[in-house]
Parts: sequence; C-alpha cells; structure tokens
Amino acid sequence: MTPISQTSSHTPRSIPGLSFLDPLLSRFAPLAGRLMIGSVFAYAGLTKIPAYAGTQAYMESVGLPGALLPLVIAFETLAGLALILGWQTRLVAFLLAGFTLLTALTFHFDLADSVQSLFFFKNIAIAGGLLAFAGLGAGPLSLDQRGR
Repeated sequence: MTPISQTSSHTPRSIPGLSFLDPLLSRFAPLAGRLMIGSVFAYAGLTKIPAYAGTQAYMESVGLPGALLPLVIAFETLAGLALILGWQTRLVAFLLAGFTLLTALTFHFDLADSVQSLFFFKNIAIAGGLLAFAGLGAGPLSLDQRGR
C-alpha cells in the first residue's frame, strides 16, 4: 500500500507575499510542531512520577483504576519522545489523539467550570494537531524520513 503522502497531488499554496518562506516552512514547521506537541506529553508523563500518589488518587476519583498509572506514565513519556523524534509518527500521533480525546472526556468535561472547559478545549485542539500528523506524517526532519 502506498502512503497517502506519496499519492497526494496536493501542494500547499504559498502565503501571499511570503513565498520565500515556503522551503523553510516545509522543512522546519513539522519539526517545530512535533517538538511542541511531543514535549507536552513527555513532560506530562515525567511529572506524574514525583506526584504519583496524587495522580493515582485523581484517577481513582473519576473511576479509573490507579494501577493504570504506570502505563499512562510510560505511554505519555515514550509516545511524546517518539513524536519529537518523528519515529512511527502517524501511528503514534493517532494513538496520542485518541488518548487526548479520552482524557478530555474523562477528566475535563465539566464545561460549567471555566478551568476544566479550558483544559477540555485545549485537549481537543492538541488532538486536532495530532490528527494532522497522523494524516500527513512527520515531515522531512524525522526518523521516519531517514534514509529516504
């Protein structure tokens, strides 16, 4: 099966008056996006370690087994690093998007609370960015593209 990125005839339009940026954006924007989004997950996973008991209690307060916390820490940390490196990007981004949507619905779906609604919509936005990577791939500066 041929990847979508190799079969698409879609070429992004230049930004009017800024077409000189096209080579830079094509090369570096995906890397910057992966760094920004991936670091959120790697950081979230790592910061759960020193806050283990509190995080476990919070998970249990919404009905999730606290025993899942080691898996959550490993997933967030490793998937975040994989996204940053651009390794298996489409799969990792798809899995992170699902995880992020479930997190939004499980922990932040209190739209009457302004803080929780902000977290909810931020998670939705992050999932949208992840779905873009799932659909389009990692970009040229990635392990996925190494050797191509």
